[in-house]
Amino acid sequence: MSRYDPSAFPPFAVTVDLVVLTVREHELCALLVRRGEPPFQGYWALPGGFVRPDEGLGEAASRELAEETGLRAHTSGGQIAVGAHLEQLATYGHPQRDPRMRVVSVAHLALAPDLPTPKPGGDARGARWAPVRELLGPAEADREPLAFDHALILADGVERARSKIEYSALATAFCPEEFTVGELRRVYEAVWGVALDPRNFHRKVTGTPGFLVPSGGTTTRQGGRPAQLFAAGGATVLNPPMLRPES
Repeated sequence: MSRYDPSAFPPFAVTVDLVVLTVREHELCALLVRRGEPPFQGYWALPGGFVRPDEGLGEAASRELAEETGLRAHTSGGQIAVGAHLEQLATYGHPQRDPRMRVVSVAHLALAPDLPTPKPGGDARGARWAPVRELLGPAEADREPLAFDHALILADGVERARSKIEYSALATAFCPEEFTVGELRRVYEAVWGVALDPRNFHRKVTGTPGFLVPSGGTTTRQGGRPAQLFAAGGATVLNPPMLRPES
């Protein structure tokens, strides 16, 4: 180690960016903050920021989320959790992705049930839940522009969520502890952006081993007759999978 010269390598910074998704009013929404400082001042962006020298990636993600939005998170084993599910999404390191300097970002994907209205803080001028359809619509001219390469990161996070609910029980991360089959169906419809046949969906999810377990209760919060309540089962992989309808 005595011959090792750190100055022989160009320095670069590490950031964390968070794709936080929830379902609000039957629509898939992403958490955005409005940047209060250059570059991209005034643009909407994913929450995130620079990793401090004395913290891990999960700690940095938790801190940035709380500072910029007021949403609380906790870490366990170096990983962040926001109410339900979090996983590392991908790493983004294009040399020109940040005009300030060479910056590598480690993005995380967080999924949780109907989260509260965020409150801006830190260097964020605003925070809001934005419908994904407004950010990743088919017509590029109609999309709301995001700072940096955050549109790419968001698209990757949304596609990860859409793909994973096909073969895993991840859709239950958008639900409360107890939920109805109808509420779970609306999660699939919101994430995939399609309408599903209620009877076929009920048959598939209740017939998939380990996906759902009856909680023993019922609810009338959807109106009409009492609906049976379920909880997430122990299955992590769905067999057979819930295949996404072709658009």
